[in-house]
Amino acid sequence: MEHIAMIKGDVGDGQDILVRVHSECLTGDIFGSARCDCGGQLALAMTMIEKAGRGVVVYLRGHEGRGIGLGHKLRAYNLQDAGRDTVEANEDLGLPADSREYGIGAQILRDLGVRTMRLMTNNPAKYTGLKGYGLSVLGRVPLLTPITNENRRYMETKRLKMGHIYEDPPNGHTSGMSDEEQYQEDSGSEQDQTLEPQ
Repeated sequence: MEHIAMIKGDVGDGQDILVRVHSECLTGDIFGSARCDCGGQLALAMTMIEKAGRGVVVYLRGHEGRGIGLGHKLRAYNLQDAGRDTVEANEDLGLPADSREYGIGAQILRDLGVRTMRLMTNNPAKYTGLKGYGLSVLGRVPLLTPITNENRRYMETKRLKMGHIYEDPPNGHTSGMSDEEQYQEDSGSEQDQTLEPQ
């Protein structure tokens, strides 16, 4: 499987690098599906890196449908159209809600010389999965994309059942806290908040 790393600017010192580790999503990234926020998150991450002047996007192949593959993902879409949420649909197919692993992403970042980073994500599993391999996550940078009628149920399910966070970190902090402190605060103070249209 060929993964992709896109680098902006000089990241040679490896310190405090803005990083997005993005899971492949053909329907969202390429075809602009309104069912998910994947394409919007990727575009926002690239814009933020451009403004920062440096950063890395690692595009992980084989993560389609949170790791279940395109065919299963399309079958899960049919179940969602029949009323199941995104987690229930995967489980109805006998598949895990999320089977992605991020070790290869961490190894790619390490090979690029990244040592400390600010991770652009709303997903605590990604945050946890990238720790180790000699990497340190200084903080979480949220990717707040518009919540629409088409993606509201999907995003609400990810928030309630998978712990995704769709608000800014407390007091606007995205770095300066340890990774443990950041996610403990994020999860504790934000998880019960209701999604609002943006």
